[in-house]
Amino acid sequence: MTGAEGSLTVFWHPDVLLHGTGEGVFEASPSPLIAAPETHPESAARILNMKSILERGPLASVLEWAPVPLHGEDELERVHTPAYLEEVRRSAAAGGRRYTATTVLGPGSWPALLAAASAAMEAARAASARPGVPAYALVRPPGHHAQPECADGYCFLNNAALAAETALRGGAERVAIIDIDVHHGNGTQECFWSRADVLTISLHMDHGAWGSSHPQTGAVSELGDGAGEGFNLNLPLPYGTGDAGYERAMREVVGPLIARYQPDVLIGAIGQDANQFDPNGRQTLSMDGFHVIGELLGSLAERYSGGRLALIQEGGYAVTYAAFCLHATLAGVLGRPTGIEDPLAFLPDDGGGVSAVLTQALSALEPYWPGAFSIDP
Repeated sequence: MTGAEGSLTVFWHPDVLLHGTGEGVFEASPSPLIAAPETHPESAARILNMKSILERGPLASVLEWAPVPLHGEDELERVHTPAYLEEVRRSAAAGGRRYTATTVLGPGSWPALLAAASAAMEAARAASARPGVPAYALVRPPGHHAQPECADGYCFLNNAALAAETALRGGAERVAIIDIDVHHGNGTQECFWSRADVLTISLHMDHGAWGSSHPQTGAVSELGDGAGEGFNLNLPLPYGTGDAGYERAMREVVGPLIARYQPDVLIGAIGQDANQFDPNGRQTLSMDGFHVIGELLGSLAERYSGGRLALIQEGGYAVTYAAFCLHATLAGVLGRPTGIEDPLAFLPDDGGGVSAVLTQALSALEPYWPGAFSIDP
């Protein structure tokens, strides 16, 4: 996807760095048994590295950096309940709160949450207004686990869902979200569970539910309900799935579904935690794999959503390698070579193991989308 000027707009607000998550992520407090507690994986460092590689790397000349005007809380209520928003804001003002063992709100978190949500909404507006010029929100904390009134998995506000709502308020009739973060986008699924105006697709490792804050399993059988039945697709990929497996999933299932749905705006929730060295993932994507995913996102947007593509940063916790994988993703979106040698990838990938999941998904979806999967997107 080359874009009208062959560029990509990056929405960035420095307040996203104010969200503090601390140390001792595996326990409520650092263990007395450990001499050097680990920094929480969702740290400012990972985003600073992503920003740095975009500013200094081969894509620097084709990136347009855009400021982010902060939005009002009323716009957040398009996705989250007023009571939940008030509780999060007041908890941050009171010094923070630990919502789950790993979901930590700090005293500086509310400005960061608002900046991230605002950047995502601005990216959706820009993508809608400038077809052919992708927009990217470089944000933290991530958002795809956040449900309308529940924080989970490092996430408090659902940035991708807010972007989708912004696109719909801007005139779009159908929006599709493709989530490639290594974890199930359960919050996004929950936000649009009973709706047909947003098609939600999540490619993730098959980790299942993880407690009361995340009861959704991410299984193929979770297809939506009511008007939304058939408009939620989960692809729980086996542990160890790498470049070839993800490409197959995108080409054989995701692409044909997007071709049939014909969204007015396409949103990519682009976590890089499916990389080979991520502490929170067990998949084996390399820079090459992310480059192919980026190419496919760009191509699908160009062919089926009029070139309207908004990208929202989700996970990616290998502080250095995730930045390289982000660069590869965006290079793919723009139809450009990666331009950087992969410094780490070495794990073999034969694409095995995903056939059963893809067959199950096609079987489950066929009644809702007859004939869609004979399409070559």
